[in-house]
Amino acid sequence: MQLLRIECLGKELRLEASMSGWQALYWDNQLVSQFNASAGRNPIKKHVFTLQSNQGDLECQLDINLSWQPFLLSYAFAVNNTPVSQGEITPTDIEKQEVVNRPIEKKKISVIGIGSFALKMLKSAKAIKALFAAGSLAAYSWLFSLEFAIALILCLVFHEYGHIRAMKYFGMKTKGIYLIPFIGGLALSESKINTRWQDVVIAIMGPFFGLMLSIVSLFIYWVTDIEFFAGIATFNALLNLFNLLPVLPLDGGHILKSVAFSINSVFGLIICVCGALLGIAASSYFGFALLGFILFIGMFEILFEWQDRHRSQLLPLDRYGQTVSAVWYVITVALLCSIIYLLGSTGNDALSIPLILLGA
Repeated sequence: MQLLRIECLGKELRLEASMSGWQALYWDNQLVSQFNASAGRNPIKKHVFTLQSNQGDLECQLDINLSWQPFLLSYAFAVNNTPVSQGEITPTDIEKQEVVNRPIEKKKISVIGIGSFALKMLKSAKAIKALFAAGSLAAYSWLFSLEFAIALILCLVFHEYGHIRAMKYFGMKTKGIYLIPFIGGLALSESKINTRWQDVVIAIMGPFFGLMLSIVSLFIYWVTDIEFFAGIATFNALLNLFNLLPVLPLDGGHILKSVAFSINSVFGLIICVCGALLGIAASSYFGFALLGFILFIGMFEILFEWQDRHRSQLLPLDRYGQTVSAVWYVITVALLCSIIYLLGSTGNDALSIPLILLGA
């Protein structure tokens, strides 16, 4: 991942590194110094290289002191033993930086590549939003009723708006919300994330906004005794609880992946694969074809994450971030389950459906 960008003789000096100990230093996009991955992972590195100029050869040295847990990068750059610049890079600096000049690898045309191209086309077509929204309304009205379809779409939009707000909090440009018939919703961003913490916050804010909607609906139901709001509270809670299943590409899967891969890449692979296998078993047992389709997509994400483990562009979570992410996830799941249990125990057959599904 890109950790440092400073000026050197009018050109950019860029440092990229991974948790495995690998570091590469580029001057004007040319590799000038590199350290291979090592078991020792010494935090102190000295990049020494020579640059040619009109004044002759210049001996350059970049001293790096890098800590991953918690993350902190201290650097000092000197030319001909004369200090030029020094400073520190924190996780906040990584979140705000714009990553540029990443190495581009040529890949053969594949189904995945075609799918990626189709997704880019989808992101650029604003009219698709209205078409998909109309298609979702028609699909859910056909399956249930017009009133239920409108309520479901409102819940989906509120959930996806949580993702959008998190993206904007990190200063990311967004493309808006897309409603996909029979699938749900999708919040898209033009910017790429730089840290695992951004991935966790963006992922969990959708279900967290959904939790807030259920709590507000539950309060209105207690005040007005209108069962419509009780239905929104419990079915919306079930919808967001489903999104928190620890399988990719659901929100819960992104949280699990960010926490697990921040601990260790092997541990991350094992945890994500176990989650996928449990999901496959559940989808087979209950005959839930949609979950099986989602898991099929998620397996590719796990594969890509494993392939890029040594050159990941995402800053991992520190121990504090891992703990906060896990606690936030558990509390959100517990509160959603509590709402489903509370309304499912009222004796109302309709309101007990989410509780029955949850019990299964």
